[in-house]
Amino acid sequence: MKVCIAEKPAVAREIASCLGATTKRDGYIEGNGYQVTWTYGHLCTLKEPDDYNPVWKRWALNNLPMIPQRFGIKPIPQDIYIKQLNIIKSLIDQAEEVINCGDAGQEGELIQRWVLQYVGCKCPVKRLWISSLTAEAIKEGFEDLKPSSHYETLYEAGLARAIGDWMLGMNATRLYTLRYGAPKQILSVGRVQTPTLALLVQRRLEIENFVPQPYWELKTTYREVVFNASKGRFESEDEARKAAEKIKDSLFEITSVKGKKGKELPPSLFDLTSLQVECNKKYGLSAEETLKTIQSLYEKKLTTYPRVDTTYLPDDIYPKVPTILQGLFLYKDFIEPLFASPLRKSKKVFDNSKITDHHAIIPTGQPGNLVGNEAKVYDLIARRFIAAFYPDCLFNTTTVEGEAAKIPFKATGKTILQDGWKVLFQKVANKEDEEDKKDDDERTLPDFKKGESGPHTPDLQSKFTQPPKQYTEATLLRTMETAGKLTDDEDLRQAMKENGIGRPSTRANIIETLMNRTYVERKGKSLIATDLGVKMIELIQSDLLKSVELTGLWERKLRLIEKKEVKATDFIAELKNMVVEVVAQVLYPQMFVPKLADVSGVLCPKCHKGHLLRGNKAFGCSEWKNGCDWVLPYSACPATSSLQQIVELAEKYK
Repeated sequence: MKVCIAEKPAVAREIASCLGATTKRDGYIEGNGYQVTWTYGHLCTLKEPDDYNPVWKRWALNNLPMIPQRFGIKPIPQDIYIKQLNIIKSLIDQAEEVINCGDAGQEGELIQRWVLQYVGCKCPVKRLWISSLTAEAIKEGFEDLKPSSHYETLYEAGLARAIGDWMLGMNATRLYTLRYGAPKQILSVGRVQTPTLALLVQRRLEIENFVPQPYWELKTTYREVVFNASKGRFESEDEARKAAEKIKDSLFEITSVKGKKGKELPPSLFDLTSLQVECNKKYGLSAEETLKTIQSLYEKKLTTYPRVDTTYLPDDIYPKVPTILQGLFLYKDFIEPLFASPLRKSKKVFDNSKITDHHAIIPTGQPGNLVGNEAKVYDLIARRFIAAFYPDCLFNTTTVEGEAAKIPFKATGKTILQDGWKVLFQKVANKEDEEDKKDDDERTLPDFKKGESGPHTPDLQSKFTQPPKQYTEATLLRTMETAGKLTDDEDLRQAMKENGIGRPSTRANIIETLMNRTYVERKGKSLIATDLGVKMIELIQSDLLKSVELTGLWERKLRLIEKKEVKATDFIAELKNMVVEVVAQVLYPQMFVPKLADVSGVLCPKCHKGHLLRGNKAFGCSEWKNGCDWVLPYSACPATSSLQQIVELAEKYK
């Protein structure tokens, strides 16, 4: 008998149906030589501190750091989990072969391996790896089962992640709670949640400390077209008014008219993060709501595997595209024109070199019922998929330059020559789309001729600089994905994803965790750090714990473990050293006063009045009595720092 283990009952039923197993038993389905059972997500977890050492049960600073010599697992103490583990064990004890049918990802691999390890599996194990739950995909998957050893490094990466999170979370949470927490107040610290919180705190403080600066914009209207002064902003009111006065009585002359044809390619297919971003922007769905919805669509066999971080498809999907498109009956009017010629095959869509474990999220072409938010999310995925096979959007960009009293001005316009893929989205635009159109100057300009001139209407506008915007879930997800560097450039975003913090499948949970712990609150679409969140980040002395870049580097190393380019043992050893350092920095700060260069005479980078002073834990400003609050913690400085390094760091921390 072959035993198949799925990650949840619904998936087990789909697999059993394809295998011809139809007899329902307590905790599994049997038939045709198979027994198909399931987990409920995680059934096992890493042991608690006191499972390794009874002394560690008590929260005490002198017990830190807690680093077990060898990590172990145990069942999650819930009756339903214990019962299912016993059922799985009884099946495996008599099995000739086990087929791991867990979610095809790092976490899914870890869930199954821990179960097999706990029940003491001795028989051969194979792995089912599929990207959708359609009967065709399951059948193809069972025809291409791989030995479990093929996914060994995937398991090692998942285990390293779990151990790293355990070590840092257990030790840092106890450390900061015991040292700084109020009675009965837990100060939770995590490898991903803390740098994410640091991003939100930094943004809140930037907004609160923002001082608006005045500037002036000079525009003029000629033939009902608004031209902007080429200089852009005037920082001086006097200079701006002189320019406005100078052009007031002069004619406006067109000095250049240039047209340039361009094209806009269809948008990339969705990975999980880009889908969460789009759903948040268009429909206000949280990352968690989008994840639950797309997971439901996957389990209904309507879309492919959702927890992915690529926007590409492999070449072997291309022959299946016509069948998928023909199954999208709701979009018949958009699909029929595609079959008038061979379907487009773009390198921006089909690229085997960009595929790892999974491909982009696409519809399967299977019919099904949509409820709640499913219709909205499915519509986004279907339209994005269909658009990939449409022609490019073609346009003509016109740049018109003119001058008045020798002061140059410019206006731009954009004329759509061929809608191409944009026909799919013309009726689903929202306010943000309309704002984007304004920013893109999508307007048709009159037929200007070089050398023409005439009267114009100048307009001088006084404005103030605006603070940065609060993060929304959309912008926070993008920032997490690119290790703190928000970018709209798709190619650059793809290149930076390896250093993102968290995984696509975990980022929604990180945001929810921060809110559940009242470090962050949601106001409308905005995510704002609470006073407790700000206090938490201020208390954390270690820049290692707050560093988005460093956490992004760890994520990259976890990916390299999967690729066999980094050893899991080396990564865990690195994190052990970090935990020791984090604990020591709080308990023995005197050990971490670096050998720093003499900074006497260096001006404060913030107030530019005082000079740098050395304190017990940080550099400060001699004008602190007069309100300058600039500090540079020693923990942010290298152990041995030159004067130049100190000056550079001082500028960074101003």
